[in-house]
Amino acid sequence: MIRFAKIAAYVSLAVAIVPQVAAADDAVQLTSASAIATEYKGKMLYTASGDRLAAVYRVGADGAAQIILNGKMIAVPAASLAAADGKLVTNLSKRDLLTAR
Repeated sequence: MIRFAKIAAYVSLAVAIVPQVAAADDAVQLTSASAIATEYKGKMLYTASGDRLAAVYRVGADGAAQIILNGKMIAVPAASLAAADGKLVTNLSKRDLLTAR
């Protein structure tokens, strides 16, 4: 019975620790994604082909760059952003951004 209690204690401890480690890893990823967009707040956002989209108006809590495109506030996902040659670039086209909802 004592052996079972020890095993149960180890399992419950392991279950309690794993989500915290995963949450910490997610926080690091969100921080790096938002850091990319935050550096370029107020600067121009470009497509991968080099076309200008709009200036970064704001950066969301999730790291998404918010731009005003054709009079609409558009959130460009942080996963699609990258810094290249000193410019903020998205792999999405203008059409993709306007049709996404």
